[in-house]
Amino acid sequence: MFQEQRRDKIIELLRENGSCRVQELSELFKVSEPTIRGDLEALEKIYPVTRQHGGAYINNFASFTHNLKLEHGEHMEEKRRIANKAAEFINSGDNIILDSGSTLTELAKCLTNRKNLNIITTALNITLMLGAEPTNHIILTGGELKPPTLSLTGDKAALIFKDLYVEKLFLATGGFSLTAGLTYPGISDLHLKEAMVNSAHSIYLLADSSKLEKIYFASLKIQKKINCLFTDDKIEASYIKSLNELGIEVIVC
Repeated sequence: MFQEQRRDKIIELLRENGSCRVQELSELFKVSEPTIRGDLEALEKIYPVTRQHGGAYINNFASFTHNLKLEHGEHMEEKRRIANKAAEFINSGDNIILDSGSTLTELAKCLTNRKNLNIITTALNITLMLGAEPTNHIILTGGELKPPTLSLTGDKAALIFKDLYVEKLFLATGGFSLTAGLTYPGISDLHLKEAMVNSAHSIYLLADSSKLEKIYFASLKIQKKINCLFTDDKIEASYIKSLNELGIEVIVC
């Protein structure tokens, strides 16, 4: 991987996770720690990034948890339409898994009138939002905090799904590819996402069209396990056909 490509991916990771450690980046990109320190020094000069001993963080790191604010706010109109449609597939009394992120947050806003939901989620903000309904039963996973998505991740978060099985999973992704499956800026979510998928009978993927064929560093090839994709009307008819051939129903919102 060329230096410029590596630095672009480091920025993607920082925006996804909020912070990164030199040792982890060195192992991930298979370069020396001094090389990573040089990358972070260069990135600090052109991006809102601050180096610290052993790593770096994005400058608005604290604002996410203080204000319960999500980092990714693009394509919000499309995300709201997707969320409104996906909410029609959730009834009071359902057992569901809700992933984290901006689209899933919009979905949670549509569920405040539902009762007796059994919810497992990785998202702190969704827990607070839907936990306000006293008849809902919510399990929040453990794990490592990702401030930009107000979520928990890692192997410890995945452990909770070991003995659980629910009717429906509403899943988010960084990108989606017909060949690579779900794609993410870093590997920390992969085990967790796989555990969620394996714990659900039906998998509903919520992804606006900007994420289609967007390939990040890490991938999870579970596309054939996805039952349904909710997306917006910018998706091309030929792409819908390709998804249908994989066994994925497409709902255009």
